[in-house]
Amino acid sequence: MLGDYRITGRRASEIAADVEQGVSSGRLAPGTALPPLRDLATELGVNPNTVAAAYRLLRDRGVIETAGRKGSRIRPRPPHTPRDQLRLPVPPNARDLSNGNPDPALLPDLTPALAAAAEAARRAPVRYGGSAADPGLLALAGAGFAADGLPAGPIAVASGSLDTIERILATRLRPGDAVAVEDPGWGSLLDLLPALGLRAAPVRLDDAGPLPGALAEALTGGARAVVVTSRAQNPTGAVLTAGRAEELRAVLAGHPDVLLIEDDHGHGIVDQPYHPLAGAGPTHWAVVRSAAKAYGPDLRLSVAVGDEDTIGRVLGRQRLGAGWVSHLLQCTVAELWRTDAAPAGRVAAAYRARRDALIGDLAARGIAAHGASGLNVWVPVPDETTVLASLVQRGWVVAPGARYRLQSPPGLRITVAELDPAEARRLADDMAGVLGTGGAVSRLS
Repeated sequence: MLGDYRITGRRASEIAADVEQGVSSGRLAPGTALPPLRDLATELGVNPNTVAAAYRLLRDRGVIETAGRKGSRIRPRPPHTPRDQLRLPVPPNARDLSNGNPDPALLPDLTPALAAAAEAARRAPVRYGGSAADPGLLALAGAGFAADGLPAGPIAVASGSLDTIERILATRLRPGDAVAVEDPGWGSLLDLLPALGLRAAPVRLDDAGPLPGALAEALTGGARAVVVTSRAQNPTGAVLTAGRAEELRAVLAGHPDVLLIEDDHGHGIVDQPYHPLAGAGPTHWAVVRSAAKAYGPDLRLSVAVGDEDTIGRVLGRQRLGAGWVSHLLQCTVAELWRTDAAPAGRVAAAYRARRDALIGDLAARGIAAHGASGLNVWVPVPDETTVLASLVQRGWVVAPGARYRLQSPPGLRITVAELDPAEARRLADDMAGVLGTGGAVSRLS
């Protein structure tokens, strides 16, 4: 069970700290089973309630997971080993299609916008006690949300989508609560949940978004929140259609107490319409949009609209920490929006052509793939490890599906943002050579 590792401590906090030290040092490997609490209590000479409290602390911190009578185990991926660090080395001359980055050639020149932001700061320097948000940015964000049919509400500015989502979850949920998430889904979100002491309730999806029956099952099972990616879902490229949005709104209408978070991941890089779920029933909701994909990952800025209580909690928690997002960044993004520095139609068309090229070349070779929007294509495979290793030998590095999966079948994520048609044909040829006749699978969920 623990090998030669011996847990020590007399208090719950000491026992928990000792287990965490064992995980950090590598002496307690992911998946290691912990002793039944009564056995450990006897060994340490403490009350079983003390060990139960220690295990509860470890579970709330995301270090262990508990499965009823199956006992407790070290989580397969402790929070200090994020999924995005599970990267394959890129050999010399190999093509790296694993990183999820936008094409730098499609990002706008930031110089004019930065200059405008600097001039605004010169004219009216930001001082302590001032407004946390730039009025121009709020006006543009509000107009965009209203144009997409979202209910009116206050707007928060934060340092990226994950920052916003973390603040919402941390202020609205308690350790041990379950959150319904897409499977496969965003690896960073799947890591964030256990770090907050929350549990992931997987929801299957197809190219049109989460399956209504799967979402209903998660909510009926007790999930207190749901996170849905509206467009350019990472890693599958799924995009919420009008019909699917209507079905999901019907499911959500029966759960008014659930917290709804919509991550409009593809804002600014897709041309599919946005179909909101907000207003369908849940009292507490938020819709998040980031500047990172359209303008560059270093522009750590997002805007979120939501109900007054949820956004109020986000802003209140922000005031106690970072205080505000730099107005230089806010003014820069506002200027980029105002001048349409990266026209969404042009950017979306470029990414669509690259996705379609690879998906079409794979289909011609009998290999099914998914990618309705965004930067990535998802390819179901029978065995991730074997296919990954074989592709590396052929000069291709793609992302293992294990970064994004909970219970869904194996697959690979291929970032096509900089993939030209000639490369797509070569990659499809190599995929066909690796998978062989009949080796491919088609299921997304």
